[in-house]
Amino acid sequence: MRPFLPGIRYGKDIGKRGIRIAKRKLHVIAVTGSAGKTTTKEMIASILRTRWKILKTYSNHNSVSATRRYAKQIRSHHRAAVMEYGMMGFGIIRAHCKAMQPTVGIITNVGTAHIGKLGNRVQGIAKAKSEMIRYMKPTGLLVLNADDANSKLLWTKGFKGTRVTVGVRKRADYRARQVKTTRQGVSFRVRLNGKDTGFRIPCLGAHNVYNALNAIAVSHRLGFSTGHIRRGLARYPIPYRRLVRTERPNRITIIDDTFSSNPNATKAALDVLSTIGRKNRIAVIGYMKDLGKYAVKGHKDVGRYAASKGLSHLFTIGKLALHIAQGAKEAGFPAARIHSYQTRPALHRALAKTIGPNTAVLVKGTHLLKLERTVAFLKRHLSAKRARLAKVKHDVKAEVKDAKSPGQSPQQGTLSAGTETVESAL
Repeated sequence: MRPFLPGIRYGKDIGKRGIRIAKRKLHVIAVTGSAGKTTTKEMIASILRTRWKILKTYSNHNSVSATRRYAKQIRSHHRAAVMEYGMMGFGIIRAHCKAMQPTVGIITNVGTAHIGKLGNRVQGIAKAKSEMIRYMKPTGLLVLNADDANSKLLWTKGFKGTRVTVGVRKRADYRARQVKTTRQGVSFRVRLNGKDTGFRIPCLGAHNVYNALNAIAVSHRLGFSTGHIRRGLARYPIPYRRLVRTERPNRITIIDDTFSSNPNATKAALDVLSTIGRKNRIAVIGYMKDLGKYAVKGHKDVGRYAASKGLSHLFTIGKLALHIAQGAKEAGFPAARIHSYQTRPALHRALAKTIGPNTAVLVKGTHLLKLERTVAFLKRHLSAKRARLAKVKHDVKAEVKDAKSPGQSPQQGTLSAGTETVESAL
């Protein structure tokens, strides 16, 4: 006969390994949502590591098979497991919970990612995400986004545990105020233990405040001090290829956001681009996958949004991304400044001709497009351009020196030609 464990549902809801994990009273913290899963998971893990030994999902390896492997890696010294639960259809999150039943569940938001696999309706996504609530520990802690309208579609009526909310615009249990973006990251204030407390996260994008609020809510409820929370957030590792900023010569900024893409995440990346203090702003946007019947509308919505962000040029890549271009045109963005391509080499040649000094470039797309290669190309191209410019300057100086050498007359024509070359290279 199985031992009774409060809050554990047997049968198909939790497996034998899940029962063994529950007996250890391990904090199983699971994050799901349409966007922000990996960042939220990394922020929580960074805070908990200031005091505890933990296990966490590696990178974004968030499949059910990965969760089962992580369950086998639990050891006696682990105080918590911080898991990321990916979802590509109905029943997936339930399977995650069967492998490792969460005591804490976070649903970051309900957007349109993978909507094509869930009946082409946001209600289908909400139903699939609600599996977290149905199959987590019934008396556990649930964290939801008060500002996300679609999160109201989640099933919460029968949940008997503790529910807390995070937000910026609306009233929430953990609400951020005085949000300020800088080149070094984002700062904001949250009221904790009756006091206004300042926090800073070292990443781009005000939307990441929501991810930080999720981490603050969880760690605060687990008894972590304000100091531990602040330190953990300040040094969390920014996930690979997620709004990573690189500075190049001549005030050129590259923003690499090429790991994944969906309409909400692309709009957030465009928001980040609009805050970069450069004269010219260029967006390179690839198609978005798994949108099903929502694909045309989703891509056009992104195009219309891009048209409102003060871009100098909009580049798209991929057949579906043509709808991004169409949406931008319909919103009044000049057609002459929209450039659509089907291959990376053609895109690269066009970018090389377009990017000049004082420019910020956002590269955004699904990992299937391998747009990280576009980021690598831009870095190489701009470095080579700098080297060519340095050589031209060196040659001009040499000509000036030769012109001033004893026994020779100044070669004004040669000097002028050299100067013109430097200016054109700039």
